[in-house]
Formats: sequence, C-alpha cells, structure tokens
Amino acid sequence: MFISPHHPQKIPEDLKAYAREMRKKMPDAEELLWYLIRNRKVAGAKFRRQHPVGRYILDFYCVEKKLAVELDGGQHSEQQTYDQTRDAYLSQQGIHVLRFWNNQMLLETEVVLEAIYLNLSDNNPSLASDEFQMLGRGEGG
Repeated sequence: MFISPHHPQKIPEDLKAYAREMRKKMPDAEELLWYLIRNRKVAGAKFRRQHPVGRYILDFYCVEKKLAVELDGGQHSEQQTYDQTRDAYLSQQGIHVLRFWNNQMLLETEVVLEAIYLNLSDNNPSLASDEFQMLGRGEGG
C-alpha cells in the first residue's frame, strides 16, 4: 500500500506531538544543517524538518525531490536493523535517504552539503547511498 508522504490521510496525534517536540530540541548537528538548508539555500530546494511519513519522522525532507536527509548520533550504530527497515519503507515510497553522522555534519560540513547538493541537482543522477555518507569518521563508524 502506498502512503503519500506529501498529504497523509491523517497523522496520528502522538506522532504529530513527537515531531513538534523534536523540532524544539534539535541536536547541534541538526541545528547547523537546518540553518544551512532552510529557505531554499541549497539548490533552491525547500526542506521540511521533522516531517512525518507513515509511522516515521524524517529529520529533513524535500518534497519536490523526494529526498530525506538523516543525521544520526551514536545510538544508530546499535539500531542498524531498524534503520534498514525504515529506509526500505521510505524507498518503497520513492524517497531517497541520505544518512550522515552528527560528527560528520559538524566536522565535515562542506562534504555533507556537497552530497545534498549533488542529490538535489537535476544534472546529476541520485548518488548511491554509500558514496558520500557515513564515511566512517563520525560516531559509531
């Protein structure tokens, strides 16, 4: 069954409340990325933050390009099965997921922004998930 990530039938109240709470308490890496991509600053793309899709909440989501950007802390090294299931669901919805470590965002900001830009660019095909992300220098990697 296809659930539209753009106009969900009805977002469950608990998920909606959790997304609002997450917007208020963003980690430093998410605050930095939001500052850099908000207001169409990268490739003219509009991003939403903490955007619900199905039963999942995406850190950052560009509806137009169906591109999700996820920033992960160290706990994600222990929940790889969950992340793989989540990414498979999102892929079924036509959403491409870029995943980076928080430390990577903070220490290699330009690399992260370049990967996002290249995935948004109409001149470049969508990059494979492992080309830029989780380069092994961040948390858990």
